[in-house]
Formats: sequence, C-alpha cells, structure tokens
Amino acid sequence: MRRAVLNVVGLSARDLSSGVMPRLAARAAKGSVARVKPAFPAVTCTAQSDYLTGQLPSAHGIVGNGWYDRALSEVQFWKQSNRLVGAPKVWDDLHAKNPKLKVANLFWWYNMGTKADLSVTPRPIYKANGGKIFDITSYPYSLATRLKRDLGPFPFHSFWGPRAGLPSTKWIADAARWVEEKEKPDLNLVYLPHLDYDLQRFGPNDPRSDAARREVDALVGDLADFLESRGVDVVIVSEYAITAVDRAVPLNQVLRAHDWLVFKHEDGSEVLDVFNSRAFAVVDHQVAHVVVLDPAIREEVRKVLLATPGVGQVLDAEAQAAAGIAHPRSGDFVVVSDDHSWFSYYWWEEGEGDPDYARTIDIHRKPGYDPVELFIDPKICFPMLKIAWFLLKKTLGFKALMEVVSQDASLVKGSHGRIPDDPLDWPVCIAARDAALPERLASTDVHTQILRGF
Repeated sequence: MRRAVLNVVGLSARDLSSGVMPRLAARAAKGSVARVKPAFPAVTCTAQSDYLTGQLPSAHGIVGNGWYDRALSEVQFWKQSNRLVGAPKVWDDLHAKNPKLKVANLFWWYNMGTKADLSVTPRPIYKANGGKIFDITSYPYSLATRLKRDLGPFPFHSFWGPRAGLPSTKWIADAARWVEEKEKPDLNLVYLPHLDYDLQRFGPNDPRSDAARREVDALVGDLADFLESRGVDVVIVSEYAITAVDRAVPLNQVLRAHDWLVFKHEDGSEVLDVFNSRAFAVVDHQVAHVVVLDPAIREEVRKVLLATPGVGQVLDAEAQAAAGIAHPRSGDFVVVSDDHSWFSYYWWEEGEGDPDYARTIDIHRKPGYDPVELFIDPKICFPMLKIAWFLLKKTLGFKALMEVVSQDASLVKGSHGRIPDDPLDWPVCIAARDAALPERLASTDVHTQILRGF
C-alpha cells in the first residue's frame, strides 16, 4: 500500500460541521473521523513530534516550538535538526520493517538530518555580508533544484509574515503532486499551513477566516482526489485548532516589574540578558516556559504568575510530569493561559528600548513567538513605499532593517497552545472507513494511524 498524510494546520472538528468546508466534511462523512486530543502544548513542533514518534514530550523532548537551552544560555526557536527529537520517527519504524519503503517529508518540521528518503524544507541562505536569500533545501540536494525548475521558486514571503497566504500552501500541494508522479513514495507527509494565518489574524469567527477555509477545502479536496486516483490512501490530520482570543499577556513585563529581568543596553536597545536574569519567560502562543535561575525566588515567582490576569495554570515539576512535558528543556514552571488569552514576548513599552528586531520578521532572534509578524503596522501610512525604500537600500549595499511589523499585540484575534475545553475545538484525523477510528484519539495515537497497514 501507499499513503499520504495531509497535515491541514488549524482544521478543527467544528470546521467539519460549519458548512464552509463541504469537501472535507464529505470525506469525514464517507470515511472515518476522530477528534484528536491535542498535544500539549498544542503547537506545531510538539504536535508533529507526538504524531511522528508516538511519544510525549517527556520522551521526545520537543516541549514547544522553542525553549531555553540551559547549557548555551540561549533561547532557541524554530531549529530544524531532526537530532533534537529524542525518539524514532515513522520512517525509522518503516525502514526497520522494510528498508525499501520510501518516505517523503514535505515541510513537516525537524526535516534536516533525517532518515526520510526525500525531504524538502524552508531554509534561507544566510550570506556573510548579512544578506539573506529566501530558499528551500532538500535531500537529496538535487530534489530542490528539480522542484524549483518545474514549479518555480518557493513563494517564501507567503509562508510567514504580513503576506502569508495561499501561494505557499499551493506550492507545497503542487510539490506533493510532483513527488507522487516522479518518485511514488510509499509514505508522503505533506504540510499545508494556509488556515493558520487568517485564523490567527482575524480569529476563527471572522468572515475572512471563512474565505481561507473555502480556499483550503478546495485545495485539499483536489490534492486528495488526485492522490486517490493514483491508488494512494489519504489520511488528513491537523495539529491543533485555533480559538478566539482578546487579551495578550506580556509575562516578561510582569516579571520585570519585580526586578527579576536583567538587560544589556546595546545601541539604544534593551536586550534581555538570559545569563543573569533571575527569572524570565519563553512564550509560545498560549503556553510559556518560565525559567527561574535564582531558586530563592521560585515560590514567589509562582505566586506572581498565578495572580496574573490571563494566566490559567502554572505547572510545577510534578504537574509537568502528569502532563507528559517533564523534560530538561522545560521551564521551571510551564504557564498556560486562560481560554481567551495568549502570551506576548514583550518586556518593554513601545518606544522605550525596543530591541532592533521588534518591528521586523525574525523568528529566530526573538526569544518567543510573535504572531504580530502577521501584520503590517497600521500606523505606517505608505507601507509599500517603505518596503520599496528598504529594498532599494539593500540593492545599493546599505545595511537596513525592514521595520514594518506592528507592536500592537491586540491585533491578534486567534491563538492555540492550551487544550481547549470543548472537543469541537480539537484537531481531527480523517481516514478511510476501514480505519474504524474511535470517536477520540490521543495525539500519540496518530502515529498508529500513519503506520496502519504497512
């Protein structure tokens, strides 16, 4: 048998009964569907690692999209090495059964240094002069060259940032067709992120989000029909669902008010000093890892966090073990928001020591996730003119920052990370009727469904 797993990011059980996504709803009605109790935290890297290993973060070590590396004293987000994952993945399981089975991984994370037979992942080229060339990388290396020759360059600017939208997801879907036609993998893992953008921008109840749902429904429906016409079994999964939020909680500002943060002043900016701060937060959507480097204040930090509006839970070591997230990478406390809040990484007030990357798209340098990168600052009167001026300066060889991102966290209307109380706001798994899925799956059970029948 051959199978494709289409990861439709942001798809919820509620979407299937909304009437806005008829083709995916029809697939669910015709086949077998389960609500998936989300990974914890319900974020991309953790969810994918649960699915691909069948283990929890306490075993595979992926406690979020990023974490504080205590040995390096650095916050690191969106790293790509598969060697960060401390458990075997589905391709390891399949190759142990039959070394000839071919696995393709198209844009699922930790996609560098894997044993997958074919891999494609976003990877800019960073030049010595500070320049950056948006690109993809692959293994074998020739695969990226062939894809770009036949499909054109990957539309990187629509993969994240203010222009994030359908073109990047369409390119990945076209790449999945291309890989099926040229390589015929036994297992094809395909990441389709389009829903993620507008549901975070506008919230799941905004009509603009319905437009994104319709676009995804058509794209995924066409891709699934194409794959099935070639005898490929199609499984559709999602990593999490996005729920409405109306409050951003700046945990680092809370900790700063108690003089637990230390800063270095660099060229007019305040840079968080994670070597010497007594406590700080590494935020990731609706979950934060709070690191307490001074054990003497640990209990006081816990009490302050619990008293912070927007905080729903504060998990200590014992509670982390119960939640399956106890790992050396986890914070001393794992903080979970309430159901209508999320955590911003800000430690400054706008215009007072803003770090130089605050108004830029910079997913690696920011010590926390920043969904405000999805918005051009509405205070900029002529944003395209500002962008054109930036590009001209870069072309002429001048150093410049593309400072177009807002610092208004209230713009964000959707988030994820906590486990929603209503199972309608859980992700889903849709398979063929003979899969006989139960009503609910654990996040680690998706691993079994990926490997079923091989």
